[in-house]
Amino acid sequence: MSILGSIIGPATQLLDKVIEDKDEKNRIAFELSTLAERHANELAKGQLEVNKVEAAHKSLFVAGWRPSIGWCCSLGLLYHVLIAPIAGIWVEVPEIDPSLLMTTMTGMLGLGAMRSYEKTRGVSREK
Repeated sequence: MSILGSIIGPATQLLDKVIEDKDEKNRIAFELSTLAERHANELAKGQLEVNKVEAAHKSLFVAGWRPSIGWCCSLGLLYHVLIAPIAGIWVEVPEIDPSLLMTTMTGMLGLGAMRSYEKTRGVSREK
């Protein structure tokens, strides 16, 4: 929970003691409750702008970090699902915990689904 969110709850409870008009109290309570959401939306918009600038960068070290994480997850999943079980027939292979890979992969695939949606709507840079 953000600092802003932790302040909003007690501030809303104080409205009962300070403001007598029920309509005014409800309006202010609504404004306070949506304040944290608006703040989070503004932060997300700012992050999207940073992501756009990063993705358009010519340097592989700036624009290529997301694809590199995707390839690492793909290789880790390939090892866990295909290589380790087959190689395990002949030699002892180290066991890896795929939970971190799966969490990262599913997050990236969720973003990939949004990218596919953009492509079908014709709003992506590449067709």
